[in-house]
Amino acid sequence: MKTFPALAAKETQEIVHTWRIWVLPAIILVFAVSGPPLAKITPELLASLTPPGQQSLVLPPATFADAYGQWVKNLSQLVLFAIIIMYGGIVSTEVRDGTAAFVLTKPVRRATFITAKAVVHALFIAAVFAAGTTITWITTGVVFGTAPAAQLWGPAAMLCLFALLLLAFMEFFSVVIPAPAGAAGAGLGLYALLAVGGAWDPLFRFSPAGVPGIAASVATGQSHPAPVWPVVTTLIAAGAAVAVAVFVFQRKELQP
Repeated sequence: MKTFPALAAKETQEIVHTWRIWVLPAIILVFAVSGPPLAKITPELLASLTPPGQQSLVLPPATFADAYGQWVKNLSQLVLFAIIIMYGGIVSTEVRDGTAAFVLTKPVRRATFITAKAVVHALFIAAVFAAGTTITWITTGVVFGTAPAAQLWGPAAMLCLFALLLLAFMEFFSVVIPAPAGAAGAGLGLYALLAVGGAWDPLFRFSPAGVPGIAASVATGQSHPAPVWPVVTTLIAAGAAVAVAVFVFQRKELQP
């Protein structure tokens, strides 16, 4: 564990000095700032699109729940896609470039190499999610005059956990698939599989597949199953993915 701080510092430097420090925060910032105002004007915008001579489309005024729902939708779709693509080469790139082999010539355990990546990038994603949710919360309060905290932060925390699950699997895919594009494709396949699985009620209620749907229901004030089991199984699956990544990496040939 003495080498963990050094590897964590290395991963932090790679985030700070590469494009990762800009891409995910920029996406989050755009959605956080623009979401509540867009939710506010959407009913009026749709009504204005009614063709001349037809009765105008009358929609109920937007509320803070519409802004929360938009934020959750953005997190559960485009932001997760970005995370999958960003981390397609989290391990394989260093193996290909010879960086992994060089680092592991030092007294560094392969398990520590993998877990340091998981921890540092999980903290980065969590920090970006927290910052974006804070901005959304404040902006919603300004636009709508009210912004209940629990109805926003609960779903955001669930989707952050879901993002960490995808990060864990991307680390595993990056260990077993040399090409970053191939690992990203596997990640998108996993996302699609979970999305389809969420349509089956037992998986929706008891597996990670239910996390995005339950988060959306909480954000918009709709009825939903208890999120305990989806959260617990997501934590277990994320831990298992990192553990399997460690197991495979310990037996992997590191020639670029």
